[in-house]
Amino acid sequence: MFTPKYPTPDTAPTPTVQAPTADTPATTTPAPVASVPVPVAPASNRPVVHLTPGGALALVGGGTAVVLVVGAVLVSLLLAVAITGVSVAVCAVVLRSLVNTTHKGR
Repeated sequence: MFTPKYPTPDTAPTPTVQAPTADTPATTTPAPVASVPVPVAPASNRPVVHLTPGGALALVGGGTAVVLVVGAVLVSLLLAVAITGVSVAVCAVVLRSLVNTTHKGR
């Protein structure tokens, strides 16, 4: 189960090199070497997505809408935090003023 599966050995015949004779001069080019076959990737069974121009436009429009909605939500959350911070600061100033006026009256 966990042993590797090796491809079958190449069955192509090996090229033969002829020795130079008196009729054919010796050449300095090397004889062709039998190459190792490159394994071919099997065809995938997964579906392929083909985008048409209309589909690409819809995809870009949908992505833009998502970015705008997420941006609006983040900005509104930031605004809510800022408003809460300002209201807490105003409440602190009012409470400090009330505490100071009660201490001065004694």
